[in-house]
Amino acid sequence: MLAVVAVSTALLVAGCSDDGADTPVARPTASTSSEPAPGPSASTTPRPPLGTVPPPWLGKRVLPTTAEGYGEQRPTPPALRNRRFTLPDTLPMLPGTGFKAVVTDPAPTQVIARSTWAPECPVRADQLSWIRLTFRGFDGSRHTGELLVNSAVDDQLVRVFHDLWDADFPMEQLAVTTVAERDAAPTGDGNGTGAFNCRPSTGGSSYSQHAYGLAVDVNPFQNPYLKGDLVLPELATSYLDRGTVRRGMITPDGPVVRSFAAIGWGWGGGWNSLKDYQHFSANNR
Repeated sequence: MLAVVAVSTALLVAGCSDDGADTPVARPTASTSSEPAPGPSASTTPRPPLGTVPPPWLGKRVLPTTAEGYGEQRPTPPALRNRRFTLPDTLPMLPGTGFKAVVTDPAPTQVIARSTWAPECPVRADQLSWIRLTFRGFDGSRHTGELLVNSAVDDQLVRVFHDLWDADFPMEQLAVTTVAERDAAPTGDGNGTGAFNCRPSTGGSSYSQHAYGLAVDVNPFQNPYLKGDLVLPELATSYLDRGTVRRGMITPDGPVVRSFAAIGWGWGGGWNSLKDYQHFSANNR
């Protein structure tokens, strides 16, 4: 659009003289050119469908905090009701064209340093492995992400994510959780698939299985946590409708549950006292 405006302005200036004198003005003549007419301007270019592009406010609009320390529950914004975009990769692309995983055991010091690990965590730093791996994005392309996991299960989790690659199951982003992300004020719209996170269990005081590197959350926004009136992420309320299956959602008979079950891990979506649709863990808690 900017280019069209600039040309129009130039034509107007060409027809005026700063000193008021008569200035010859070039008049358009009928064109005999066989060149095609210009295409539609940017103003007529259709907008991408809602949910296919990250909204500019993603991760920036802090929610009011409740007495329990969570964000205030809000209806899902239209741009996230059928969320199917993939965020930019944070790591260089692994070589090749198919699934690939590189396990570093123990995890490098610089990876531990940008994670939530601290000396008081219930697992030693040298008991954690760093996995770089490829995954399918919602855009259908090959992407590279990372997981920080307990070394005792790194090979098993590589098999799970290889299965999800083969099943074309899409994910938005795979990343190692940082302290800043863990402790940030709630925006209610996060969606990173991840494993190790040194924190208590949701609503509890004992360490979560994530603090041992023995749990994985998959597409948390499409697969929220629900206990009573509490929904996490707080803007993911539209995804409580598990009957309207959208891409990235985990279903009881789908590839995600099946792949984790193959390594003996349980699914939080099958719990009775609450539903944690994103959660898989070695001890089913």
